[in-house]
Amino acid sequence: MPGPTLIFILVTVMINMTGVGLIWPILPSMVERLTGGTVAEVAAIYGALAVAFSIAQFIVAPLLGALSDRLGRRPVMLVALGALGVDMALIAFAPSIFWVFVARILGGAFAATLSIASASIADMMEPKDRAAGFGLIGAAFGLGFIIGPLAGGVLGGIDPALPFLAAAGLSFANVVFGYFFLKETLPVERRSAKTSRISPFAALGWIFSAPGLMPLAAALLIATTVQRGLESIWVLFTAAQLGWDVREAGISLAVVGLCFVVVQGFLVGRVTRAVGERNAMIGGFLISAAVYVLLAFNTSSFIGYVGIIPHVLGWGIATPALQAIASRETSPEQQGLLQGSLSGIQGLSAIIGPTLSSSSFAYFTSSGAPVHFPGAFFLLGTVALLTAAWLGVRFGRTRAALPG
Repeated sequence: MPGPTLIFILVTVMINMTGVGLIWPILPSMVERLTGGTVAEVAAIYGALAVAFSIAQFIVAPLLGALSDRLGRRPVMLVALGALGVDMALIAFAPSIFWVFVARILGGAFAATLSIASASIADMMEPKDRAAGFGLIGAAFGLGFIIGPLAGGVLGGIDPALPFLAAAGLSFANVVFGYFFLKETLPVERRSAKTSRISPFAALGWIFSAPGLMPLAAALLIATTVQRGLESIWVLFTAAQLGWDVREAGISLAVVGLCFVVVQGFLVGRVTRAVGERNAMIGGFLISAAVYVLLAFNTSSFIGYVGIIPHVLGWGIATPALQAIASRETSPEQQGLLQGSLSGIQGLSAIIGPTLSSSSFAYFTSSGAPVHFPGAFFLLGTVALLTAAWLGVRFGRTRAALPG
């Protein structure tokens, strides 16, 4: 019965993202309380926590994806949900910053709910419907992105540990609910007996060596690296270029969340059915590239708000279309490995992207820069997104044989 199972998966993604979003407004202040450091020191530690999370995700995500191919989606999903609850509880009661790092590494290692949810979508849906299914996951993600930070700010004002305890409670409640109601989507006869390619480097070697997957993997790595870079400097960039304060930046992020819900929840399926997944992917990357050029030179707050809408439209359609194409290029027995590998690529991009964006922003806003240009990273992003679109053009329509 795919209906109730699909609903549970989407609710799980939304609750999980709500739980993660609960901690965003309060984690910096918790770091400051535990370390007693200056603003610069807190920022450095906060960045190191994000990198630790991403490294753990990069290393473990392919393993969990491959295990879900062998053991089924349900047990891996439940374990990941339980680990997220432990992660949040550890942060709530952490006596030192060391334990916060331990918790964030644990959270990154078991940040598998999105990739397992995507693999479940691939199990349940026909190839022609998968882009719409992946879009629904994105919409659930976006809804959690809106609810979580708002609730986290309110709860954090009552007690700094309360958002983390609320997130832990949501995760543990989800485990109980899933134990009774989550159905397995991968039948025993379709499970993989292989135990190879479960390290991150073996998984990357697999995905980048397959003729039918290599252009897609490269496009995802490039485009997601740029996206993670944008996210990491958005508040700094809008302050320097547009004169925004935290309130205006927060409103823009809420606009992004709402747009993701609309685009990925209602438009992805319609667009991919109308123009095809490959054209949707290429067109989406081209739209985002055009927006990046605009953002690089724009000094109007109105354009700052409005300009992010077509970017969400382009990015929000291109990525589930890419994911759907990749799922068709992969056998049913390797959908978990595929989604885990894609999650690993995103973890890698979360390390590279903020490094590139923050370093370029710091240089071009420094006194030693040849020209004051806060939007320099967006020109680099334009080239990257055009490259991702070019890889989509190169991608063949015929399914290539995967290496054994």
